[in-house]
Formats: sequence, C-alpha cells, structure tokens
Amino acid sequence: MSALELVSKNRCFHGEVRKYTHQSTSTQSKMTFNIFLPDAAVNSTEKVPVLYYLSGLTCNEDNMITKGGALKYLSEHKIALVAPDTSPRGCGVPGEEDDWELGTGAGFYVDATQEPWAKHYRMYTYVHSELQALVGEMFSVDAKRTSVFGHSMGGHGALVLALRNPGHYRSVSAFAPICHPSTSNWGRKQFAAYLGANEEDWRKYDATELVKEYEGEELPVLIDQGGDDPFYKSKQLQPSHFVIATESSRRNVRLENRVQPGYDHSYWFVQSFMESHIEFHAKHLVQ
Repeated sequence: MSALELVSKNRCFHGEVRKYTHQSTSTQSKMTFNIFLPDAAVNSTEKVPVLYYLSGLTCNEDNMITKGGALKYLSEHKIALVAPDTSPRGCGVPGEEDDWELGTGAGFYVDATQEPWAKHYRMYTYVHSELQALVGEMFSVDAKRTSVFGHSMGGHGALVLALRNPGHYRSVSAFAPICHPSTSNWGRKQFAAYLGANEEDWRKYDATELVKEYEGEELPVLIDQGGDDPFYKSKQLQPSHFVIATESSRRNVRLENRVQPGYDHSYWFVQSFMESHIEFHAKHLVQ
C-alpha cells in the first residue's frame, strides 16, 4: 500500500473530514481524496459501510464535501464517504490543460489505452481497485458494504462501476448522469481520445450499453435529473436512453428514475436531493 499523507483534518457532524494525498500506482501520479469518517470509524469501535462519490467535469475531491450537503445524513446513518479527484493532475501530458472537457478534471473514469493518455489516465482502475483497497486497509470501513454514486461525468462513472462489477456495490445512484456517452458530445470526444476510434471498445464504459447485457444479482439504481438542466435539454445526458434500455432488456436492475421540475445541473440541485440519495443507499448498506 502506498503511504498516505494527511493534508487536513476537520471535525464535522460527529465525525471527521480528512484530506489525503498518496502516490498512485494506477495513475503513476500523486492523487488526492477526501474521506468522511463518522465517530464509530474514527474511534475504530466498528467497521462502517462506505459510499464512494464521483464528481463531474472540472471538479475535484472538494466539490462534494463542501457543497453536496451529505455529511449530516451520513453521520446519522454511520456511513463513511470517500470522494476522489476526477483525474490525475500535473502529469505533463501534452494537451491536458488545453480543454476543460478533456484531460485535467475530465478523466471520465476510464482506463485510457491511447497515447498520450494511457500512462496516467486510468481512473477506472484507480477508483474501483486501488483506492478501495487502500481505504479498506487504512480505515475502519466494511468493504463488503460498499455503494457508489456521482454527478454528471461522475454519475456516468458510478453507473459503469456498478454495472461492470455485479455484487460489489450494493446500490448506485446518480445526479444528472451522462447515460449514453457513445452517442453524446460528452462521451464521443473523450472516448475517441482515451480509447481510440473503435466504438466497440467504448461499450464497456457506456451505462446504456452495459445495462442491456447485465447478468448480475439485483442492482438498485436511483437517478435524479433536473428538468431545467441545459445539458439535459441539449441531449448531453440522455437518461431516457438508459431508462428504455433497462426496461427493454428485462435485466435484473431495479431503476427509480426521477425528473425534478425547475432544477438545473448545479450543486444547488445536487444538495436539494442529497438526503434522499443517502436514505436510498442506507437502506442497502446499513444492515
């Protein structure tokens, strides 16, 4: 296990928010994450469930912790939260700072196979394997009670992780997720750069395509979408594609899909429905 370096620690809602950095073997770079530990985990009196949150484009490990409004509800249910960064940073990859939709802050939770991205941009392996192994080793969490959720690009990442790893995540939820990246301007551009021109290689990172072939145990899924989200209206997100694929495939996915009138794509929307997402995950984690 790579050594953790504590950057900050703050008391909040009968627990602690800690920020750590470590040298990642997956991304071959220094990575940063925040973790909220309720007091039971801080004091190592019990192993608590753990919920991973994946943020969206241009975001980092701080957005959820500071603007999501989740910590009070996590504390009440004694659930730990891990919020990683959205990409490697400062790797010196040509072009990584040139476009807000590609490179820094835009890792898309894939393992890149194309140059110049392949060496560092391996966020799928980082989040699903390396980070979770590290958290399980270093903190008082119960790895058998793990769930995942996210926003926008992170909602895409959460759905992909859950659908590709049946039985690992007890539940998955998403705020305004990119649901069909293979057919969206948020997806085709990044997939072509990170994964290459063969669109068959994109399917394993596309929730709508993955749900058509899901063969795992029952997976509870919750999606919230703001009705006035400009990216919803411009068809960047395409939740209807995921809904139709889920219904038509008759796979073992239990989906609750909600459109919230008047809400946009921002963290004002996210925090408005955060309590119900924590309640949703608590039903599956706190047993």
